[in-house]
Amino acid sequence: MRIRSTVVAIASAVALVLAVPMSANAAVGDFLYKVGRPPGIPAGIADPESGQCINLFGATEGDPAFAPENFTRSTATVFLDSDCEGDVFYTMNPGKKLGDRLKLRSVVFS
Repeated sequence: MRIRSTVVAIASAVALVLAVPMSANAAVGDFLYKVGRPPGIPAGIADPESGQCINLFGATEGDPAFAPENFTRSTATVFLDSDCEGDVFYTMNPGKKLGDRLKLRSVVFS
């Protein structure tokens, strides 16, 4: 009976590992920011994809996002313009928090 239980436990563990999607290209952690008028509404991205531009949800032309916090393990480059375009950008190392004065609409992770 113990052998059967052990085999079932091992098979279940293997099935669980195979069922959980893993991405080698993920910036593990959370990227937080605020949207709307100050004091703002908290928003964020969990485990964002690396190397792909992400337009921030809630950030508009009239009300860009602000106060970014990079709690991922990757470097985040934030852009004032959508689609990670334009000459106005800032690079944030992991763990970096910036104030309300920095405005952003898109981000890309290393």
